[in-house]
Amino acid sequence: MAHPDTTEPVPGRSRAGFLRMRDVAEMAGVSAITVSRALNQPDKVAAATRARVEDVVRRIGYVPNGVAGTLASNRSRVVAALVPTIRQAIFAETLRGLGDTLRERGYQIMLSETDFSSANEEDLVEAALSQRPAALVLTGLTHTPRSRAMLANAGIPVVETWCLGERPIDTIVGFSNRDASYAMTRTLIDAGYRAIAFVGAPTADNDRARDRVHGYRQALSDAGLSHDPSLEVEFAYGLANGAAALSTLLARKGALDAVFIASDVLAAGAILECQRRGIAVPGDLAIAGFDDQEIARQINPALTTVRLRLYEIGVQVAKQILHRLERPDAPPRASTPASRSSSARAPDAQDASGSPASSRTVG
Repeated sequence: MAHPDTTEPVPGRSRAGFLRMRDVAEMAGVSAITVSRALNQPDKVAAATRARVEDVVRRIGYVPNGVAGTLASNRSRVVAALVPTIRQAIFAETLRGLGDTLRERGYQIMLSETDFSSANEEDLVEAALSQRPAALVLTGLTHTPRSRAMLANAGIPVVETWCLGERPIDTIVGFSNRDASYAMTRTLIDAGYRAIAFVGAPTADNDRARDRVHGYRQALSDAGLSHDPSLEVEFAYGLANGAAALSTLLARKGALDAVFIASDVLAAGAILECQRRGIAVPGDLAIAGFDDQEIARQINPALTTVRLRLYEIGVQVAKQILHRLERPDAPPRASTPASRSSSARAPDAQDASGSPASSRTVG
């Protein structure tokens, strides 16, 4: 879950620029040179003074400038993007849309991988901000308190994506993972399936995964179907893990109608495992995925999946960033519900060939 915002605002400061060393100095009641020494030569500063400076740094999320003196504008033409993984192509289309749009205006992407860890993300946020990027893009809403503090006072556009939520740090562009998962589960239910299992990514530090399992459970509840915890499993992304997930479910309960797998890569692995076992898909077991990746169209049989406008999400993220850079004092677009859903509003449950598997529109 998202951590509460414990950031202390800096008095009299707009969002038009990074926190400066003199901001820390004013709040700590010392000179800028004392702040510099406390951070870079702590043995030359009295313990009480150093503790006061460090307390302010922690509370306001100040990040020392790693490129001071190298850029006349104190701002680069680089947008930092943090994604959970680059080992699978899950986020590739969103990054392509982001990069294509930014390059037209002379900006480039600096990409980092958090490995689905908010602690890793915190380290990467600090590293990225020390290089003074023009903007920063995050995946999801789950961040450490220190990450939120650094980002809230960074003075640059910060966009959270691949999700929707009520308390973004700045701007949010994405879709409802819960509603998309609900739609696919209802598609299976409406097709007559009743014993429906669910395979999701690990939910720790992953609000998208949590929303997807909640959407699955809500759809079962609304259809009057009982929730069986033994039919839910978590596996990290990968073909082999998709096969392992299916094997785990069949070992727990062999009589399954369908499996909703909240990742096309995992779903493809499950289909391959069915082929090894002689299980006909969808004749003996229906399998549905999520993301509409290329593998969904290439595997045989083609995978029924949730189609997301991933490239458009990246384009909208870039447009939000460019808008804010051109108008630094403009309020965040995420301040109204309409703007929070300004990107991929309508993920649909569809099969890989493009024919609708459900008429329900979500997002």
